[in-house]
Amino acid sequence: MSGKTIVSPLAPNTFPTLPPIDGVMIGAYACGLRYQGRDDLMLVTLAPGTVIAGVLTKSKTASAPVEWCRKNLERGKVRAIIANAGNANAFTGKAGDRSVDESTRAVAQTIGCSRNEVFMASTGVIGQPMTTEKIVAGVPKLVKLLRADGWMAAAKAIMTTDTFPKVATRQAKIGDATVTINGFAKGSGMIAPDMATMLGFAFTDAKIPPRVLQEILRAATDKSFNCITVDSDTSTSDTFLLAATGTARHPKISETDDADLADFRRALEALMTDLAQQIVRDGEGASKFVTVTVTGATSVAAARKIGLSIANSPLVKTAIAGEDANWGRIVMAIGKSGEKADRDKLGISMGGIKITDKGQLVPNYDETPVANHMKGQYIDIAVDLGLGRGKSTVWTCDLTHRYIDINGSYRS
Repeated sequence: MSGKTIVSPLAPNTFPTLPPIDGVMIGAYACGLRYQGRDDLMLVTLAPGTVIAGVLTKSKTASAPVEWCRKNLERGKVRAIIANAGNANAFTGKAGDRSVDESTRAVAQTIGCSRNEVFMASTGVIGQPMTTEKIVAGVPKLVKLLRADGWMAAAKAIMTTDTFPKVATRQAKIGDATVTINGFAKGSGMIAPDMATMLGFAFTDAKIPPRVLQEILRAATDKSFNCITVDSDTSTSDTFLLAATGTARHPKISETDDADLADFRRALEALMTDLAQQIVRDGEGASKFVTVTVTGATSVAAARKIGLSIANSPLVKTAIAGEDANWGRIVMAIGKSGEKADRDKLGISMGGIKITDKGQLVPNYDETPVANHMKGQYIDIAVDLGLGRGKSTVWTCDLTHRYIDINGSYRS
């Protein structure tokens, strides 16, 4: 890639300061895999006894690091996570597997743990051999750079076409004890998660069994990362890992439905939704953040499928980019979703202004306030199918010419 990065107009004005978490050390290093003059390798080391949960892409052409994580997640134990930007190590055959083996071995030998306790994630160009020797050489240097407050450096190190780092923090009560959850992610294009996002990592000092942690993570993923889309393309590399060091003192957690876990579940979902929405705000070429709310569907799954049909439609997204209140494209996207819809019960609103009711334009419809709404940075689309109680909210962005510019020169 060449040229100066143009920061998304939807980027946050400020970034939160992520507090240290007992048992977590984190750092970043420039090993020169693809980029020059910036960090491109991050490492997190975790206290003995830390447990892990994860969600991974369902792509049938998943990367070698994804398959490595999938293999080791069932063990539920982690001592380190290493991630690189610039090369996805996807569609690289047996050489890709060897790269993961050598990289995780370098970390394991340096910090003194089992290689199966080292997880790896990679993001970047697909199909190019990984220069693993740069990672292996960088690991000992990176270990010396580990800090308790290295969150922002790590978030920047995993960026590719991202224009800003994505970080979030939340606190929760488990019994009378306060626990912390910190997270960071990357993602800008090739975003239509079928589990999580491009890359994301979260850490907590809570003490939660691996099975329970996995169930909580899947539920939170379904309401956050599985509800965003930038361009309808699911990555080969999607990985979200959640590690719990267990250093906090709180009532014992043994089941997902433990009453003491309710606030933690709420905080984790809030953190993951925050990160997911930041990814949409940084959608390649995005100028508008779009919320699509679907109600009255036959089920929650149907509502989300219809919402994503609208959010993924190039015609809807380009109309939004052009500030055109073309609600007919929403009708089209609902119809092509494959889910049940009744023309004579359908209601559509934009910006809180009702456009159709029971399959027809509302009497004396005036497009002026809707057109004014389309000129803003935040666009709200609401659909009521009038068929049931299923509802879902999804988030997307508009589709501008800059998306073509970015992806047309991605490898240059």
